[in-house]
Amino acid sequence: MLKWIQVLWPSFLIAGIAEAVFFTVIDPQELYLFGEPVKYSLTATYSIGFFGFWLVGASSSLLTLFFQRSAAQINAQR
Repeated sequence: MLKWIQVLWPSFLIAGIAEAVFFTVIDPQELYLFGEPVKYSLTATYSIGFFGFWLVGASSSLLTLFFQRSAAQINAQR
Protein backbone atom coordinates (compact mmCIF):
# COMPACT_ATOMS: atom_id res chain seq x y z
CA MET A 1 0.00 0.00 0.00
CA LEU A 2 2.88 2.36 0.77
CA LYS A 3 4.24 2.05 -2.77
CA TRP A 4 0.85 3.02 -4.23
CA ILE A 5 0.79 6.10 -2.02
CA GLN A 6 4.35 6.94 -3.06
CA VAL A 7 3.27 6.80 -6.70
CA LEU A 8 -0.23 8.27 -6.72
CA TRP A 9 0.04 11.16 -4.26
CA PRO A 10 2.98 13.03 -5.86
CA SER A 11 1.58 12.41 -9.34
CA PHE A 12 -1.80 13.78 -8.19
CA LEU A 13 -0.16 16.98 -6.98
CA ILE A 14 1.86 17.37 -10.17
CA ALA A 15 -1.26 16.73 -12.29
CA GLY A 16 -3.08 19.55 -10.51
CA ILE A 17 -0.20 21.95 -11.05
CA ALA A 18 0.32 20.87 -14.68
CA GLU A 19 -3.37 21.27 -15.46
CA ALA A 20 -3.50 24.72 -13.90
CA VAL A 21 -0.46 25.86 -15.89
CA PHE A 22 -1.59 24.21 -19.14
CA PHE A 23 -5.14 25.55 -19.10
CA THR A 24 -3.96 28.99 -18.03
CA VAL A 25 -2.01 29.19 -21.28
CA ILE A 26 -4.32 27.14 -23.56
CA ASP A 27 -8.04 27.78 -24.03
CA PRO A 28 -9.88 24.40 -23.93
CA GLN A 29 -12.36 25.57 -26.55
CA GLU A 30 -9.52 26.07 -29.05
CA LEU A 31 -8.02 22.57 -28.75
CA TYR A 32 -7.79 20.33 -31.81
CA LEU A 33 -7.59 16.53 -31.81
CA PHE A 34 -6.55 14.83 -35.07
CA GLY A 35 -7.31 18.01 -37.01
CA GLU A 36 -10.84 18.37 -35.63
CA PRO A 37 -11.90 20.82 -32.92
CA VAL A 38 -12.60 19.22 -29.55
CA LYS A 39 -16.35 19.35 -28.92
CA TYR A 40 -16.41 18.22 -25.30
CA SER A 41 -17.75 20.37 -22.50
CA LEU A 42 -15.27 22.41 -20.48
CA THR A 43 -15.67 20.09 -17.50
CA ALA A 44 -14.97 17.02 -19.64
CA THR A 45 -11.93 18.68 -21.22
CA TYR A 46 -10.51 19.66 -17.83
CA SER A 47 -11.17 16.16 -16.46
CA ILE A 48 -9.54 14.40 -19.40
CA GLY A 49 -6.57 16.75 -19.15
CA PHE A 50 -6.21 16.15 -15.42
CA PHE A 51 -6.32 12.37 -15.76
CA GLY A 52 -3.87 12.53 -18.67
CA PHE A 53 -1.40 14.56 -16.60
CA TRP A 54 -1.99 12.21 -13.65
CA LEU A 55 -1.20 9.20 -15.84
CA VAL A 56 2.05 10.77 -17.04
CA GLY A 57 3.04 11.67 -13.47
CA ALA A 58 2.18 8.20 -12.18
CA SER A 59 4.25 6.54 -14.90
CA SER A 60 7.19 8.73 -13.97
CA SER A 61 6.85 7.78 -10.29
CA LEU A 62 6.51 4.09 -11.16
CA LEU A 63 9.69 4.22 -13.23
CA THR A 64 11.48 5.87 -10.33
CA LEU A 65 10.41 3.06 -7.98
CA PHE A 66 11.36 0.46 -10.57
CA PHE A 67 14.88 1.84 -10.99
CA GLN A 68 15.43 2.24 -7.23
CA ARG A 69 15.41 -1.51 -6.65
CA SER A 70 18.64 -2.94 -5.33
CA ALA A 71 20.50 -5.82 -6.96
CA ALA A 72 19.37 -8.12 -4.14
CA GLN A 73 15.71 -7.30 -4.82
CA ILE A 74 16.11 -7.89 -8.54
CA ASN A 75 17.96 -11.20 -8.11
CA ALA A 76 15.51 -12.45 -5.44
CA GLN A 77 12.68 -12.41 -7.99
CA ARG A 78 14.33 -15.02 -10.22
